[in-house]
Amino acid sequence: MEAKAITLSAVEKRFKHKQVIAPLSLEIPTGQLIGLLGPSGCGKTTLIKLIMGMLKPDQGCIHIFNYAVPHKQLLMDIGYMAQSDALYTDLTGAENLNLFAKLYGLSKQERENRVQYAANLVHLTEDLNEKVLNYSGGMKRRLSLAIALIQNPKLLILDEPTVGIDPVLKREIWQELIRLKEEEQKTILVTTHAMDEAERCDQLAMLRDGQIIAYGTPHELKLRYDAKDFDDVFLKAGGEVV
Repeated sequence: MEAKAITLSAVEKRFKHKQVIAPLSLEIPTGQLIGLLGPSGCGKTTLIKLIMGMLKPDQGCIHIFNYAVPHKQLLMDIGYMAQSDALYTDLTGAENLNLFAKLYGLSKQERENRVQYAANLVHLTEDLNEKVLNYSGGMKRRLSLAIALIQNPKLLILDEPTVGIDPVLKREIWQELIRLKEEEQKTILVTTHAMDEAERCDQLAMLRDGQIIAYGTPHELKLRYDAKDFDDVFLKAGGEVV
């Protein structure tokens, strides 16, 4: 039986009178790279916050690695990159990375190794001693991704990780995400609007009005909906005439 990294069972979420997440069930197996696609306002970020335990569902339940969310153990198991950068701008890049590494209880040697690895991955090694206040928007996104990787988590949850990042670095980041999945068996959930990124995912979940309207491999989805690209898949899955 295939192990599940994330299991959502009939999850619902409302804000006042608006239902943002309709009754939604989804199973994400371990060791896969899953893409979550959908337009702005469809519920992607809300769904991720529910998975993270930052929001409580009105109905249903969520399990990660067989722990009911929220659970203290999951703090070590999940690396999270939010859509908005949550950084200490009066500290340097290195101080930010070391702060989070200490919060995860890494030893001095582990901190040094993980800071070097994460900074090198996102091309920030030469800027680590600069205050984050002086970082560009793209540099802040890169530092946020480095922080998400700092404790070597089993599960990565990345909300639009490559927005504002140049194409060369974007390609390198995706190469590393695929390596982490294939060589270290990490599970990765990533939201994206980029069609080239969607093609790299093992499975795609398309979200519209708080519901999963299509789920499968990129190839399966195109075949199922006789579509030339994912825009067509999304429209056809949502009942639109193409």
